Amino acid sequence: MTVILVMFPESLKAEEMIKVKLVNNIDKTSELNFQFKGEYYTLDPMLSLHEGVNYSLTVTNNDFFILEGAGEKLKIKESLVLIPSNYDHAHRIAVNDRPYLGAMEFVIEDKKFIRPVNQLPLEDYLKGVVPNEVFPSWGLETLKAQTLAARTYAATHTSEVIDDTIRYQVYGGYTWYKNTSKAVEETHGEVITYQNKPINAFYSASNGGVTENNAHVWDGKPLPYFPVKKDPYDPIHPWKFNLQEVQISLNTINWENPHWWRETVEKDQAITSSMKRWLQRNGYPGNIKILSIPHFELSNKRHESERRITGSITIQFLHRLPEGTILFEQLVREEVAIDHIRPLIGGTIFKSYLIDSLEKNNGIYTMTGRGFGHGVGMSQWGAHIMGQTGSSYKEIIQFYYPGTSITNMNSK
Repeated sequence: MTVILVMFPESLKAEEMIKVKLVNNIDKTSELNFQFKGEYYTLDPMLSLHEGVNYSLTVTNNDFFILEGAGEKLKIKESLVLIPSNYDHAHRIAVNDRPYLGAMEFVIEDKKFIRPVNQLPLEDYLKGVVPNEVFPSWGLETLKAQTLAARTYAATHTSEVIDDTIRYQVYGGYTWYKNTSKAVEETHGEVITYQNKPINAFYSASNGGVTENNAHVWDGKPLPYFPVKKDPYDPIHPWKFNLQEVQISLNTINWENPHWWRETVEKDQAITSSMKRWLQRNGYPGNIKILSIPHFELSNKRHESERRITGSITIQFLHRLPEGTILFEQLVREEVAIDHIRPLIGGTIFKSYLIDSLEKNNGIYTMTGRGFGHGVGMSQWGAHIMGQTGSSYKEIIQFYYPGTSITNMNSK
C-alpha cells in the first residue's frame, strides 16, 4: 500500500514525505465520496477525472468501482491513486467533505472496505497535526514545543504507513490554524535528538504531577531522557468514575417478553459498552449483556512514580451466539498488569495509572486518580503552563526531555 508521487515537482522530492491512513473520520465503510480542486492525474490511462465533480467509490464482493454522479459505474484495478499536477494549496482533494493536500490512494481493506491513504510533505502534515493535538489558541512557545515533539515522532515513522488517530498522532488534513502553522514554520526541520539520533518523543495530555519512565509503560530499556520526577507545571487533572457492581439483575428480567434482550440495558452503559467491545474482539463474538462486576480491586504494587502496576477484575455476562444460543460467561483477570484492565473500562474514563483510590461502598466501585495518558515525556498541559509563565519552547523541551538536543534534520 504505497502512494506514488511521480508527478510532484522535483523540489518536493527531496523533502521528507509521510503516508497517513485515514481512519479517524472514516469508519470501516464500503462506500465514500470525494471531489477535488485543481488538476489531478491517475495511474490508470483509461480513467479521466474532472475537477469539481462528485465521485463515489464502492466495494462489492471485493470489486472496486467508481461512479461519477449519476453516470456510468467503472471498475477499478486494485487501487485508485490521485496525484496533483502541482503541489500547492490550490490543489486539494476532499474525502467525505474533509480537505487534504498531496496525493491520495484509495485501496480495498479486508476485501470489503475502502481505505484512503494520504501522502504529503512532513511539514504540511504537521500543520494538520498540531491543532488536533493541542489547542491552537495556546501560546506560540507551547505550540513550538508540541511541534518539535510531533515532528520528531513523525520523523521516526516516515518509512511506514501510520494512521491519523491517537495510536500515532491525530491528523486533521488541510484544516490549519494561523498560530499552529506559524509554530511549524518557525521551527522548520527541528527535531529532538539524543546522541545525534531522533528520540521517541512521547507525550500525553497530563502526567498528574509526576512524569513516568518509558520502561514502566512499554518495558524495554529505560531511557535517561524519560526520568521519573515531580512536575510542578502540570495542573494534575484529577478524575473520578463510578461503576455499579450489578449492571443487570437476572431476577428483574421478564423471560416471557420476546423483546427482553433488546429492552434490557446496563446501568453504566458508557463503561459496559467498552467491556462489550473488548469481549467481542477477544473471543466472544455476538451480542453481550454485562450482568455484574463481582470483583474489582488494585494491588499495592506501585512504580517509583506511584502509578499502579497490577489489579484484578471479574466480569459476568450473557453471551448470545450468532445462532441465538445464550450462554452465561465469566471473564476473570486475577493479578494482571493494569494495562490489561484499563481497556475494559475505557481510556477516556479510566484516564491514567496514577490512581489514588479504588473503593467499594453500597455496591458501587469508585476510582479516583490524576492525569490523562501514560505520563511519559511532555505533558501538554504542563507545557501550556510553562509557556504562559514565560518559558521558551527550548526550555520546555529541556524540562520534559532532559539531556536531549534540538537538531535541524535538514542541515548537513
